[in-house]
Amino acid sequence: MAALSLVWTPHDITRLEIGARLQPPSAAHWLGTDQLGRDMVSLLMEGARTSIAVALVAVGIGIVAGVPLGLLAAARRGSWIDEVVMRGNDLVFAFPSLVIAILITAVFGPSAVNAILAIGIFNIPVFARVARGGALPIWTLDYVMAARVAGKGAARISVQHVLPNIANLLIVQATIQFSLGILAEAALSYVGLGAQPPTASWGRMLSEAQTMIYSAPSLALLPGLAIVVTVLGLNLLGDGLRDLLDPRLRRLRA
Repeated sequence: MAALSLVWTPHDITRLEIGARLQPPSAAHWLGTDQLGRDMVSLLMEGARTSIAVALVAVGIGIVAGVPLGLLAAARRGSWIDEVVMRGNDLVFAFPSLVIAILITAVFGPSAVNAILAIGIFNIPVFARVARGGALPIWTLDYVMAARVAGKGAARISVQHVLPNIANLLIVQATIQFSLGILAEAALSYVGLGAQPPTASWGRMLSEAQTMIYSAPSLALLPGLAIVVTVLGLNLLGDGLRDLLDPRLRRLRA
């Protein structure tokens, strides 16, 4: 839906047709229209694009910034660098992620870009902890010791030997953070701090529909169901990837 909305939607969501408001499903509007006469299918498609784009970029920020910090902390374990990285992570984790996101978007203004930054900042310590936790046991293995004896530096060992062996952990964590990012974007949009009109958003669709929950329940049911299905699918994907990529589980199945 999100990819298709880049090139086609059944109707233009910026076009308001008050005379066609709250229409039931029909050949022209497969899931009906909202209180402003906009096509619900088109809104759901463009809302999927917004939610997935925000969550995807936010996860990218977490990976690009967090994984190198985690690898650095593991390579310098026990040093002041490790201490600074981990205490910085603790500082971020001391505040609920949604509170941080609301604070950032409230200070810099509501927009999809600020929502991405807010969610991405919280993803950094998550990936830093996962990378460090996965890298620490690898640094004690024989082939890493051999690489150090051969004269390879910590950065080269981290890239060539450590990172490939923790990729499965990072992939699984990325799917989890992806689903959490979609929830966070929906929450920010619900309170008016995410994507702004005319950009469609599942969270804002829920917010706009809450006053009509009894007269037109489908306006809230459809975006809510889209969020549930997407997040559930991503969580199931994460579980499947964990089972597929974890060598211990592969040995148990064998």
